Amino acid sequence: MKTYNYSDLSAADIAKLVQRNVDPANEIRATVEDIIANVQQHGDAALIDYAKKFDKVELNKLYLDKDELAELAATLSNEQKQALQTAYNNIYKFHQTQVKQEDKVETMSGVTCWREPRPIEKVGLYIPGGSAVLPSTFLMLGIPARIAGCHEIVVCSPPQKSGKVNAFIAYVAGLLNIDCIYLAGGAQAVAAMAYGTESIAKVDKIFGPGNQFVTKAKTIIQSTTTTAIDMPAGPSEVLVIADATAKSSYIAADLLAQAEHGIDSQSILVSTSSKIITDAIAEVDKQLCVLPRAEIAGQAIANSYAVLVKDLNEAMQFNNVYAPEHLILATENWQQVTGQIINAGSVFLGNLTPESVGDYASGTNHTLPTSAYARAYSGVSVDSFVKKITFQHITPEGIQNIGPTVELLAEMEGLHAHKNAVTVRMENK
Repeated sequence: MKTYNYSDLSAADIAKLVQRNVDPANEIRATVEDIIANVQQHGDAALIDYAKKFDKVELNKLYLDKDELAELAATLSNEQKQALQTAYNNIYKFHQTQVKQEDKVETMSGVTCWREPRPIEKVGLYIPGGSAVLPSTFLMLGIPARIAGCHEIVVCSPPQKSGKVNAFIAYVAGLLNIDCIYLAGGAQAVAAMAYGTESIAKVDKIFGPGNQFVTKAKTIIQSTTTTAIDMPAGPSEVLVIADATAKSSYIAADLLAQAEHGIDSQSILVSTSSKIITDAIAEVDKQLCVLPRAEIAGQAIANSYAVLVKDLNEAMQFNNVYAPEHLILATENWQQVTGQIINAGSVFLGNLTPESVGDYASGTNHTLPTSAYARAYSGVSVDSFVKKITFQHITPEGIQNIGPTVELLAEMEGLHAHKNAVTVRMENK
């Protein structure tokens, strides 16, 4: 990992340093556009072809039904089932608190306004299954979808070499009462849910993280179809801010935990201590060599870096420009700086709070904005699966109170039919 001194970096240097997952030659876009067009034109046949090409598996059918999922789920040990159940319980408990009835507001006498949530009818959940299978993502998306009351939940996940899905994902399907999982991955799965195929229903909104191809597909379909997306959630990233109270072995473990997601993941260390940086990098080398996914993590670490800052305030300045998916405050003094956090997807406070707990079982959602989209997007929540519809009701007293204001404003804009819609009511014609 290369180390930079924050005081030596200009604003242009920092802007270049925090840039990630760019596609300057539009090579990813061109590939994804071809995939989308092929799925649009050929439907299920295209998905079967892509499974053979990308997943190296020949599919006889594009889905697993409830009985097949139950059979796979039964192969798990009791300990594995309990771990998934505990994660389910914690995630459900946290997300259930997000369901709140909003108060009605009388903005003036006789004029009442309020909002009511309605579930998005059809949602599509993309569960990655490439270099790492992620049943945790299934929980993170399926639980708020169920709490929101979505009418139809379409689930896509890449097929394994067996032509099925991982048993962990199958077990989560049972916890979420999902009857079917479609065997499609990558940009082609996004396209299938956006346009629909013979087997897969077109959905209203697509959720789920993925690689750069999945993220590009989501951004394309959002601008070219009536299907919305949760957010741009691409290759994973973590920013660790550490001072002299941090432990280098913990920092290294956190950096590697993110790096093992994929070669395009990024693990950034910002520290007030040059010793912490040196020790943490040495610990990374020590811990990396024993990881089963060392080759993947090593490539990600090679594309990551460290930044030396003079104090935590300077570290927070860098954080707000970087806008990380995950922010770890590896310091006993975290309460002094949390108020300065403007941009971050999810924050982990103190030396005993690894990012892994949020990935799996603390309760917060791990589907988060990446590539600096945390400047404008929140992570997935129950709100992501609902629409808030506004209502208003005007009484006889209310139309007399608000009417003159509306008449005058409509007249100012030259919209006389708008004015008349109020006038006829005030005059009770």
